[in-house]
Amino acid sequence: MIFILLYLAKKFRMKNKIKNKVKGSDILQLEVVAIGGYEEVGRNMTAVNVDGEIIIFDMGLRLDRVMIHEDSDVSKMHSLNLIEMGVIPDDTVMKNIEGEVKAIVVSHGHLDHIGAITKLAHRYNAPIIGTPYTLELVKREILSEKKFDVRNPLITLNAKETMDLTPNLSLEFIKITHSIPDAVLPVLHTPYGAIVYGNDFKFDNIPIVGEKPDYRAIKKVGKKGVICMISESTRVNFEGKTPSEGVAASLLKNDLLGTDNENNGVVITTFSSHIARIKSITEIAERMGRIPVLIGRSMAKYCGIAEDIGLVEFPKNTKMAGDPTSVDRIFHQVMKEGKEKYMLVVTGHQGEEGAVLSRMATNKTPFRFERHDQVVFSADVIPNPMNAAQRYMLEARLKLAGVRLFKGAHVSGHAAKEDHRDMIRWLNPEHIIPAHGDFNLTATYAKLAEEEGYRLGEDVHLLRNGQSLKFERII
Repeated sequence: MIFILLYLAKKFRMKNKIKNKVKGSDILQLEVVAIGGYEEVGRNMTAVNVDGEIIIFDMGLRLDRVMIHEDSDVSKMHSLNLIEMGVIPDDTVMKNIEGEVKAIVVSHGHLDHIGAITKLAHRYNAPIIGTPYTLELVKREILSEKKFDVRNPLITLNAKETMDLTPNLSLEFIKITHSIPDAVLPVLHTPYGAIVYGNDFKFDNIPIVGEKPDYRAIKKVGKKGVICMISESTRVNFEGKTPSEGVAASLLKNDLLGTDNENNGVVITTFSSHIARIKSITEIAERMGRIPVLIGRSMAKYCGIAEDIGLVEFPKNTKMAGDPTSVDRIFHQVMKEGKEKYMLVVTGHQGEEGAVLSRMATNKTPFRFERHDQVVFSADVIPNPMNAAQRYMLEARLKLAGVRLFKGAHVSGHAAKEDHRDMIRWLNPEHIIPAHGDFNLTATYAKLAEEEGYRLGEDVHLLRNGQSLKFERII
């Protein structure tokens, strides 16, 4: 592990009262430990150590390392194997960190943020804290786990709420938007000032599900003083601002309502966790006089939970099919009654083997594609060679069957360059650590930070997995 010692007597906004919070010591210490997600997109995990009180943020999977996608099951795999394969964070670095873990905080429900909880959380005698939808997803992951017995208490914290973690630390959840409901911007309030964990977010002022970001709360934290911001860099190399989810809804209407498809099959594929996108699709199906059917294990899981806890309301005639038996049954029904009566929303937008759309394209289900059937990809290809190859093969198979392909009805759930610039200006952090990306992305973020007056190695820091940044102040 590499320790970068920074003595920040002039940079910390300390007040005399902070001295009283440090018992029997003449040094105030704060350390940020980069466990996972600092060299790749995925397997996110960060620890913050404040005078021996440790808070862990996220425990995620790296989805592309072993072709793990939405319909894959890692419940039977051992953590040591997954660490060796680079699928989950290597948290053995925590053995070198002096202190006690007080809480595990999850920012939202995507697998690259919660997927390793079932493999790692049992090692820590600490509660798991998240929003209601996120914790429901965590519960499902824990119930399906085959190797480890995860009994960490689950504590719900809503956006716009704050809770005390210890006498010196408190946690605030600020409402933010992303491509999954109930995402938050966790803020750890410490005697030093605030630590802001910004993985993942976008600024959507016209969200389809939920409320727009709480800009007032973000700016309030910035005015009080932010010691360090840990920020995603996934889309920092895109100019401008990321469009609203409402734009994707309009693009879907254009693809579906503006196409001659009245007598043909219509299939949409998108992220199972993108509840807002799926809500838009089902409402368009209703306008077209079609019955929306959500098909796939993860599709039924994410959408079923969202509906059960009242986050979303799909049209009353919406059907869901998750397990293989019910999936085959619904396909038999569609083929018997007529494809033109249904709109099928399926998993498999990356072309991953075993996902519903790939099985449909290779005639491994009762469904049969015919000439002029319509397939809409409402998701971009995740940028790695494996996904690109899988998606190419899927599209080639569909084209051979005479299927009409529509692409582009998608907007990202990640902030673009000018969104990041706004976040930096509102929070005005003393230090920035880019995360959630490879070095090309984190370096691009560092360049943006330098445009805002920061300097690499002084107050913007690039870390590798396993490294830490340690702040000290002698008093």
